[in-house]
Amino acid sequence: MPRQSSFSPTDPMDDFADISPQMSEVSIDSNHDRSTPPSSLSASSAQERVSSGLESGADRNRSLGSVGGLAHLSSPTGMAMPGVAPGLGVGIPMASSGRGDGRSSRTSRRGVNRDEFDGPHQFLPRPSPQYIALQERELPHLPTNLLVQEQDSVLSQVNDRLSQCAFDFVARYQFPVPLTQDMRPVARPQDREWTEWVQLLKRLATKRRIPARVLYNGQIKQFVTILENSLEMRHAARHQSRPLKDDRNILQLISAGIQVAKILKDAPAMSFLDQLYIATDQQIQERSASAAARFRA
Repeated sequence: MPRQSSFSPTDPMDDFADISPQMSEVSIDSNHDRSTPPSSLSASSAQERVSSGLESGADRNRSLGSVGGLAHLSSPTGMAMPGVAPGLGVGIPMASSGRGDGRSSRTSRRGVNRDEFDGPHQFLPRPSPQYIALQERELPHLPTNLLVQEQDSVLSQVNDRLSQCAFDFVARYQFPVPLTQDMRPVARPQDREWTEWVQLLKRLATKRRIPARVLYNGQIKQFVTILENSLEMRHAARHQSRPLKDDRNILQLISAGIQVAKILKDAPAMSFLDQLYIATDQQIQERSASAAARFRA
């Protein structure tokens, strides 16, 4: 008895069955749609193209000059491939200017940042716990007798007198004052802050624009250090939110200003600051004696 079809004659899939190819009709020839390479390209020609690609890729690698690691070049498919020379399918390391011992660029950078503390060194014997405990005790109280307004007044006087001192020194010896777009020309001492005057004098000294003969005892080597010791003056005078300074620190800042006036050989400025030191010290002594009398009473 003949086998009946599982599909009805009116099945709509029959229309597609008529036009769909059968497996037996599909050629399994692997060369059906593959383009045949031209016969003129021989094996020796292919090797020459590969060799020329290697040479050109190495030239481009050297021209990039990357230090350590592989270059990210384009692959034949247009995608970026690390360490692949253009037009080749193999990874070719870039020429490195560092050592060729296989170390990474991170290791070489860490080697560049080495300092004297990474070389031969020693550690001092650790103090005993009892000695450390003595050092960590509460610090002794230093006397502070001047009010914050009085401290600000003293430091502002020192700051203004030092600015005048620097202005007179630069004008007397006609040292150049650089001009920038964000700074107006100097017409008076207040046109520059004391920190800016210090920076100008330091630059003049390091550039050998200030001869040693114009300084006290020719102390050109101590000049920068003396200027830097007075930098706290401007910080203390400008920052009103700073904590109170003890009496010794106030006198120390006045003394630093005296040393600046001395090395610049400015007699009026040195005399003014010396009188300010004496008056401030006397005021501190009076306040201290008054506080001691009240404590005894």
